Amino acid sequence: MIYCVVPRPLEQELYDKLVERYAGEENVTVIVDRRESDRRARQARAGEVDAAMRERRVVRDRRRARAVGEMLPLATP
Repeated sequence: MIYCVVPRPLEQELYDKLVERYAGEENVTVIVDRRESDRRARQARAGEVDAAMRERRVVRDRRRARAVGEMLPLATP
């Protein structure tokens, strides 16, 4: 499924045109973005990002850790 998202300010101008354009496409759905604002930006503006919130965030290295110890000698034929 493909969603063609139309920003709210352009809804009047684009929505009907895009619905008509993709009418024959079964895998395309035209939708209007209904969000009022970005949740994270709203929290940052309000000063809600405090030390406790930053402490909960964990940034990890997803690479596999190397094995500990010495490598075994290779077998010789």
